Amino acid sequence: MPRRRRAFAPAVVPAVSVALALLPLTACGGPTADGSTQGKPAAPGFPYTVTNCGVTTTYQAPPKRVVTMNQHVTEIMLALGLEKSLVGTAWLDDRILPAYEKAYKSVPVLAEEYPSKEKLLAAAPDFVYGGYASAFDAKDGRSRDDLKAAGINTRLNLENCTDGRTSMEDVYREVEETGRTFGVPERAKRWIADARATVASTAGGLKGVRPVPVFVYDSGDRTAFTAGGKGIGNELIRLAGGRNVFADLDKSFGDATWEQVVARRPETVVIYDYGSTTVAQKEKRLLDDPALKDIPAIKNRSFAVMPLSDVVLGVRAPGAIERLATQLHPARTK
Repeated sequence: MPRRRRAFAPAVVPAVSVALALLPLTACGGPTADGSTQGKPAAPGFPYTVTNCGVTTTYQAPPKRVVTMNQHVTEIMLALGLEKSLVGTAWLDDRILPAYEKAYKSVPVLAEEYPSKEKLLAAAPDFVYGGYASAFDAKDGRSRDDLKAAGINTRLNLENCTDGRTSMEDVYREVEETGRTFGVPERAKRWIADARATVASTAGGLKGVRPVPVFVYDSGDRTAFTAGGKGIGNELIRLAGGRNVFADLDKSFGDATWEQVVARRPETVVIYDYGSTTVAQKEKRLLDDPALKDIPAIKNRSFAVMPLSDVVLGVRAPGAIERLATQLHPARTK
């Protein structure tokens, strides 16, 4: 999926950090060849072993120097009150949630997009948390194996490696495992309990509604780049009282023909809001296309809007369901 993100100025990294990055982290509790950490007695709640996207790691203590790559994993850390563990962050889709803005401003921004391997190592992290698989791009020297060889543990957001369709249970698991890794399981449990309550409350207001057939318009001109059935976006639509008309697309995002869009007759278009193309421009593109004029959503000018940061696996998901439900079923959620 193309990711067009707002640019932020990179923070200046002190030269001393470069020297620190050259020290072998295994001497101070970094991972051994099997991914475990040694050299210090286990902290309360540790050792903790977790398998994440095929990588198994045992922690004797919480990581202390963390770099987050992508907004949704940054917000997971901030939601758990872990900003003091962050020595760097990178790549936002849009504005950070207002509740986390103050904490976010205390964290150095290493790069507008992904930092180079050299800049990443200069921050001397002992843990890198990626939101997308591209955060660990092998051709840029940032693969999980490369980082492990440098004494750095890693985590990849579960949306990149779930079996089958992504669900809210994967959101809860992401928060729970992150909380365990950083020694704050009770904070994670509280967040999960609140999230479940929000989702249940939204569901209660939607009892008996007919799911609205929804077409997600992310981008595209010659073809429609849309949400498939595998990602968390499909789950958010379902829980908000919608039915994704491309739920049979076996991926998180993919291309559909405009003929397919017409044939599936969506009653609402959900526009993903991000990047330099505005919502108004996306609406105009759809409304001005004569091939789409008989689609119920276009005839009735029925549009809903979701920021891109709402439709990835992170702490925004419960609120995103609630907000989308008010757009799809305004009479039932007042």
